[in-house]
Amino acid sequence: MFPKCCLRILTLFQLTTYPGQSVVDPIPLNWGDADPATRGPVLVSRSGDTLKKRNAMGAHGGSYSVYNALAIAAGDLPPDFRPDFENTQPTFNFAQQAAWGNPDKIVSMDPFGHDIVRHFSKHLKAGLDVRPTIAITRANMRVAEISEAVQKGDLKIDGDIVIDSTGDVRVTKVAVEPVWYLPGVASRFGIDEGVLRRALFEHMGGSYPELITRPDLKVFLPPIGGLTCYIFGPPERISDPNVRLAVRVHDECNGSDVFQSDICTCRPYLAFGIQEAIKEAQNGGSGVVIYFRKEGRALGEVVKYLVYNSRKRGGDTADKYFQRTENIAGVRDMRFQALMPDILHWLGITKIDRMMSMSNMKYDAIVDSGIPIYERVPIPDGKHPTNSLFTLTNSLRRNDPPRFPSRN
Repeated sequence: MFPKCCLRILTLFQLTTYPGQSVVDPIPLNWGDADPATRGPVLVSRSGDTLKKRNAMGAHGGSYSVYNALAIAAGDLPPDFRPDFENTQPTFNFAQQAAWGNPDKIVSMDPFGHDIVRHFSKHLKAGLDVRPTIAITRANMRVAEISEAVQKGDLKIDGDIVIDSTGDVRVTKVAVEPVWYLPGVASRFGIDEGVLRRALFEHMGGSYPELITRPDLKVFLPPIGGLTCYIFGPPERISDPNVRLAVRVHDECNGSDVFQSDICTCRPYLAFGIQEAIKEAQNGGSGVVIYFRKEGRALGEVVKYLVYNSRKRGGDTADKYFQRTENIAGVRDMRFQALMPDILHWLGITKIDRMMSMSNMKYDAIVDSGIPIYERVPIPDGKHPTNSLFTLTNSLRRNDPPRFPSRN
């Protein structure tokens, strides 16, 4: 028997929907259409009139959607709150790229999610809860290693990108929440869409039953972290094939990136990538650093620290390291890179002249998506902490031999 409180909840809330129900009248969402008006907005809200008009599952905010729910439960946020988007427009208007209308090139983000006020104003005026999934702003960045490079003369002060002797750097920042087009995601991984939907439903604790009850809903906003793109130099240069481009695709490592722990090369590689991106921009090219929230090889910090303990106690050898990771997590690495190139296509990148990475996983994903990489740049000797030498060796062993294409 259900407790009375649970029975009351079941009678008050629509836990799931099915095609043909009276509460189902979704606005068409034609993923991959180049015209945003024809493509349609992404609607996931369950409040008010939007419940009927929903054409997607999940919630805005990625992993922060849980905090949003908690704020509503605590009474700090009205459940029917609607954002005021006045003066929130992008600080740079990216030209629409061919990939925005290609359902095969972009499957993990909404290519029109940065300018919903312009593209979907009629839906907003009709009272529908359309929300951005991309935000673009300008800022100054200060990184200790960059300031040090300026002091040493390794980076020049140009007053435009590197502003002054403090090492402050001007950047354009693009924040992206995940928006998954499920048929496209399934295709990237070479699996059936039904298998994907069932796995997401079952192994996320049954949190999104419409994954299996609403096969007509093809878009899912998963509760995971997104990415931030840092652009050095004029943003319009990124998509210019005549301009050299330097790129660092970086996966989150809180311990190293923020707290500078000495057990891995993550922060040194990130700082090196930023420096090289700045140099390329100062030389008339463009530089991009893309930061993905995939902590601990997407295994999380708890698993990562357990592996660290085992590594320190069991001997630093590659075979033991990977065996223990697999024993603890079931897999060596869950940073599947199949979805990673989407942001590159959204930016209009058609080639990468220099990539600060020796990861074959990243290289293969980018090149297989149709973007050639002409040079791969390893972290220079002397830039990595002593305790990270094993991690560096691991990386090279996993990715050996690196592949270098020609420009021809």
